[in-house]
Amino acid sequence: MSLRPQPPLPPVPEDTARVAQTAFRRGNPYLLLRTRLGTIFADAAFADLYPTRGQPAYAPWRLALVTLLQFR
Repeated sequence: MSLRPQPPLPPVPEDTARVAQTAFRRGNPYLLLRTRLGTIFADAAFADLYPTRGQPAYAPWRLALVTLLQFR
């Protein structure tokens, strides 16, 4: 597996944020997770852990997010 660094997550589109806030007026733990944590990890911080050749691996931030959601 190799790491192909990707740009950080783009911001949530305004329409999506508005609909989510309307649907969850009292809040939602998953929306709060995105708001407070945002992009925790950058791919560049993990580049030394991956070989330079091979099939692309999942981004480290995605694996960390899945771990947090499973724990939740």
